[in-house]
Formats: sequence, C-alpha cells, structure tokens
Amino acid sequence: MKDYSEQIKQLKEAIDSADAILIGAGSGLSTSAGFTYSGERFHQYFSDFIEKYQIPDMYSGGFYPYDTLEEYWAWWSRHIYYNRYISPPKPVYKDLLKLVQKKNYFVLTTNVDHCFQNAGFDKKRLFYTQGDYGLWQCSIPCHQKTYDNEDEVKEMMKAQKNMRIPTELIPHCPICGKPMTMNLRCDDRFVEDEGWHQAMERYSDFLHHHRKHNILFLELGVGANTPAIIKYPFWRMTAQNPSSIYACVNFNEAFAPNEISNRSICLQADIGDVLLALRTYKGIHNFHHTC
Repeated sequence: MKDYSEQIKQLKEAIDSADAILIGAGSGLSTSAGFTYSGERFHQYFSDFIEKYQIPDMYSGGFYPYDTLEEYWAWWSRHIYYNRYISPPKPVYKDLLKLVQKKNYFVLTTNVDHCFQNAGFDKKRLFYTQGDYGLWQCSIPCHQKTYDNEDEVKEMMKAQKNMRIPTELIPHCPICGKPMTMNLRCDDRFVEDEGWHQAMERYSDFLHHHRKHNILFLELGVGANTPAIIKYPFWRMTAQNPSSIYACVNFNEAFAPNEISNRSICLQADIGDVLLALRTYKGIHNFHHTC
C-alpha cells in the first residue's frame, strides 16, 4: 500500500519518461467525464421510458424488446444523441490529451461514444474495437459497410412524439432494404468495415514497433466485462517486456497480478481526479491508498 501522492508522482514520471504510451480505455473513463448511464442523467432524458417500461438504466434500455421500430428508434436516437453528439460535462478526455499529446501514443478502447475524437485525439491513433454510436449497419448484415447517422439521428430527435418517431424516418439498408441497426459489437453480426480494419492494422504496427521499448500501458476505467480486449493483453505485454510499466486507474478495480506488481502503478480513484492531479503535478489532499 502506498500513499496516493507518491503514486501520482510515479505515474507522472512514467508518462514523461516513456518512449510510447498505449492507452486502454473502458467505460469508466466516460463515466468519470459525466456520461453516466443511470441516476439523474438517465431520468432527465428517459423519464417516459422509465415510467412505461421500468427500464433501470440506459444500458438495459438498448436491449429492451420494443413493440415497434418507431419506438425502438425513438429510444436509440435519444440514446445516440445524448451519448455521442453532445460533449460530456467534464473535461476528462481533454485533460488526458494534454498529458499525452506530445508523446508517441495510441488508444485502444471499447468505448463507442466518440469522446476521444471529439476531444481532439488524432483519429489515426485510435482503435474503437466495439463500434461507434455514430455508425449504423445493415441488421442482417448483407454487406460489410457502415453509415454515418448524425443527420438522421438529429431529425429523429426533432420529430419524435409519445416515444415514437415517424414511420418514414425508420432507417433501412440501401442494399437489401432490411432495417438498419447499431454498429455495436453484441453478436456475430457486427460489421468490421474498412475503417475498423485500418485501425486494427495501425494498432498492430504500434505494438510491433514498440515491443521492446520503454512503453507505458495506461489502463483507464476498464472493468471485468471484456477483459480479453484490454486488461489481459496489457498484463501479458507488460510481463513480456521488462522495460515496460503497467498503470491502472479505476474507481473500484485497480489491481495487477503479482508477476508484474513491481512494475505496476494502481490507483483506486476517480480518473478525472487523477488526471487533474497529474496535470498540476499535485496529488489530491485527501489520504488515499493504492495497490
């Protein structure tokens, strides 16, 4: 157990001295930025759906079997708009960019809210593995292509009434005519389009080039839902590269395996608070413990 301020100092030194930084970002990063899926924010935007269907949070609402496509797209257009086309209330992503923008960085993320690009991160240094709220795909899918949805989503937001959109606004595949759906990885129908594969190649090239360098694996807000995408690979690559450092910032789940504990920095704290402390090079004055 180490003092929080000492861990902040260690992490700042690791960032400054790293040859490269690989950021692995999960939903906890967006939660810290204010994109919460339950509580006051959920009630503010979805009170009608909550009253009618007793939906407990935004995540659950995405899987609800709505009776009609008009209602389905009323939900999803609202969900997309408030989690993709407006900025999060807190500057967490911008604070992160200020810390790494002069470094050789790359971002691997399971988040689908586009917050990295909206904050100014270089698009060519991002790999969104699980999709993007701003993209639609054929629900079959009959072809491997995605489509930007901003104009359509904003039109749905303006036109919806009584938890429904007009029938004529329901999006259909331009190839086969079947309904469109979200480009989110939830089953084997997820479309990995050309842009997805290009990003994967850039990620692979980054890993190959820095496999023996002093690399900081910076894991932010990654939970236990999909550990095989970020958490487990970060542990494995840290173990394989004795010049690397693993850092984990997570409000409830900051830990590292014993095999790499001597090269790990784990902060059990709010990510936004940690980033602010790193930017000012001062720890938060309350006493914290970390692993």
